[in-house]
Amino acid sequence: MKSVFFLLITVAAITGCSKEKAKLADYPITPVNIKDVVINDDFWLPKISVIQDTTIQYAFEKCDKEGRMENFLIAGGKKQGSVKGKMPFDDTDLYKIIEGASYTLISKPNPVLDAYLDSIISIIKIGQEPDGYITTWFTIDRLKPPASWANPSEERWGHEETNHELYNSGHLFEAAAAHYQATGKRNFLDIALKNADLLVANFGPGKLQIPPGHQIVETGLIRLYHITGKKEYLELARDFLEWRGDSATHKLYGEYSQDHLPVVQQAEAVGHAVRAEYMYAGMTDIAAICGDKAYYNAVMKIWDNVVNNKMYITGGVGSKHGKEAFGDNYELPNLTAYNETCAAIGSVYWNQRLFQLTGDSKYYDIIERTLYNGLIAGISLDGKNFFYPNPLESDGKFTFNMGACTRSAWFDCSCCPTNMIRFLPSIPGLIYATNRDTLYVNLFMSNHAQVQVGSNQAEIIQRTDYPWKGSVSLEVNPAQKAVFTIRLRIPGWSQNQAVPGNLYSYADSQIEKVVLLINGNELKTDLKKGYAEISREWAKGDQIELVIPMAVRQVVTSNMVPENAGKVAIEYGPLVYCAEEADNLNLDKLTIPENVAFKTEERTVHTEKFNAIKAGSGKTELNLIPYYLWSNRGVGKMKVWIPTAN
Repeated sequence: MKSVFFLLITVAAITGCSKEKAKLADYPITPVNIKDVVINDDFWLPKISVIQDTTIQYAFEKCDKEGRMENFLIAGGKKQGSVKGKMPFDDTDLYKIIEGASYTLISKPNPVLDAYLDSIISIIKIGQEPDGYITTWFTIDRLKPPASWANPSEERWGHEETNHELYNSGHLFEAAAAHYQATGKRNFLDIALKNADLLVANFGPGKLQIPPGHQIVETGLIRLYHITGKKEYLELARDFLEWRGDSATHKLYGEYSQDHLPVVQQAEAVGHAVRAEYMYAGMTDIAAICGDKAYYNAVMKIWDNVVNNKMYITGGVGSKHGKEAFGDNYELPNLTAYNETCAAIGSVYWNQRLFQLTGDSKYYDIIERTLYNGLIAGISLDGKNFFYPNPLESDGKFTFNMGACTRSAWFDCSCCPTNMIRFLPSIPGLIYATNRDTLYVNLFMSNHAQVQVGSNQAEIIQRTDYPWKGSVSLEVNPAQKAVFTIRLRIPGWSQNQAVPGNLYSYADSQIEKVVLLINGNELKTDLKKGYAEISREWAKGDQIELVIPMAVRQVVTSNMVPENAGKVAIEYGPLVYCAEEADNLNLDKLTIPENVAFKTEERTVHTEKFNAIKAGSGKTELNLIPYYLWSNRGVGKMKVWIPTAN
């Protein structure tokens, strides 16, 4: 890990992020563009298609009904009225839907959707003030913020700790960058650049020096920097990070907003989990682009704290219900676990960056765990109901989900549904990555991809029934015979490491080994940072076969977490399972005997086919389904952590 980073800083350390310098570094590893990856996977394609075919339209209709579009028209003087909605960041719902719809246009071109996005963008433009400012509630009536906890202010950014003006800008930048990437059009990008230029003009030394209350403007500015090459965007992103914890520039917001210490002195994940992870992603960007060792060391310490002390087995983070926040070390309740869907998405964004910086597969072990469990649990199979929190236990009475015991159709604060929309269509960009003459295969899902590995162009065809079966085949078709390296991620769970770190472990050891074949011949290879490395001359039609043993495993928690004492969680491959009341009588009395025998069988919930787990020992009968599927059959009790029999 250190060698990659120190190679990076030899290029970037002397340049920093100063506009006087001509060249900056970047991540040594680059994801393969989603334009070059076409998914045809039986597991993931239906989930992405639900977003594309159902949820995007559904969410736009919700936004229209609740006045999200109307706010821009009122702000621009085209309509009369007061602000609609209940949150100062309601504008971002539209931005995030546009972002997800833009990624959709890449994988599933749709002229009708394309034209509709243009119409929404034209409405957004109406709400932008002449100098580039854009936050509709403030433009409509700055003295009447829509939320009771926000603050009236005569001046722009006067109460950034609560009013989310910079948060609105951040999501605008992220969405506009995606729309430009997908369509090549500048209509949305120009709105974003005008706002970004306004921020550059108003923030900085001798001007406003206040960080955002809710982070994301940092990564948004960096995306605009990558598009335009305008270093002022990068510098401002770093300034927003540098001002955190600096009481000489502003009155500190406190630990909840990660504004209690300078970011390079932070070593523990604290406060609002989504804010934190967006900030950590921005810090990782600075570590990569500016070659900043202090930022690098800080994000590494924080990551260690999360995986060793504050992460749920599902990949979820943020245990404190009501505060949407990280708890103390080992504070991991199940019934009241928060695990906001947005936080799962933020975790993926951050961990992908850490992989790009280091080339270590442990970050993709976290990504995979989060994707298959704590993230996709946030949306129902029909694409119209959502979890805001994702607990690991339900008693059928505690209304954990904003007043409901199951998924809800929408929320006054609908950040999670719209974040799911912006994220899921981008999944093809997580599968492959390149570094010079090396191709990384990080996730297993059926697809066709065109990749550039060094000077070589190659088609990669991946076929698999993952996560239900552990066989993965890769057909490698270079344009012409070529020498390059393929690194195949070997999941940590297949190497008897339940999760990176020491918070969770398997109760037993799996004996079966992973088998790797090249054109039918077994290849023995030592793992390097979790990857099987294959360097050879590749020819059209070369076949890689990866066979990962799949078995039902029991997971136990560190004894530092009293909540899970005497309990186990059940996994199969990358999937965490749960017991749901619909399948288990007397769920409260359910236990797992010492010598229980597990078996898998194919089942279906609605249209979703999956491997269920059954167990029987004496009078005990246990029926388990993947955690992501729970609560698709109505309100009921559920448990991930199940007591063992005495």
